[in-house]
Amino acid sequence: ISICVVIVYDLVVIVHRCLRFPAAMGDGNENFAPGPLPGVTYPVQVLYCGNCSMPIEYCEYYPEYEKCKQWLERNLPEEFEKLMKIGEKEEDGIGEEEKKRQKRGGKGIMKAKKKEDVPKQVCVSRAPRGKKKSVTVVTGLSTFDIDLKVAAKFFGTKFACGSSVTGEDEIVIQGDVKDDLFDIIPEKWPEIDEDSIEDLGDQKR
Repeated sequence: ISICVVIVYDLVVIVHRCLRFPAAMGDGNENFAPGPLPGVTYPVQVLYCGNCSMPIEYCEYYPEYEKCKQWLERNLPEEFEKLMKIGEKEEDGIGEEEKKRQKRGGKGIMKAKKKEDVPKQVCVSRAPRGKKKSVTVVTGLSTFDIDLKVAAKFFGTKFACGSSVTGEDEIVIQGDVKDDLFDIIPEKWPEIDEDSIEDLGDQKR
């Protein structure tokens, strides 16, 4: 039984080598038939790794492949060099395939999005809050690159009331201070003149 196992194992190794080294199978037009293969020396000598105890062709599948390579480099330098060359060719082939896919699919090409031109305009409006109270809504300050949190804090201090950022470009001030903003905003931020402030009147939120 042990002899049969060895023979079967040797056949597996031969097939593996033939698949990995196509030159041993001829020009590829010949039918694969049982029997001696050209370029193969018989009896086939199987070299085993002293680290993982497997044939050296299978070391790459061992979890501690680096230790196997160190052992091969010390004890079988010629075989180690052959395996390294085969590995480099396989990696080069994979690299070429990746490049082709990137060219076909355009992967990795990032186009910068153009920043949309947003008109610089500040809008102020009044909105009801409850039955008798109201709030003042300010939008558009970000078009002048003004920090909304800083602006909200400024309004809260200036009018001694609550003021907070409630949207992407919106500040809500507690109370009706809409008319005062036409003077306060240009005074605080000179880049904003009165013509850049639009009164939207009363708006529902």
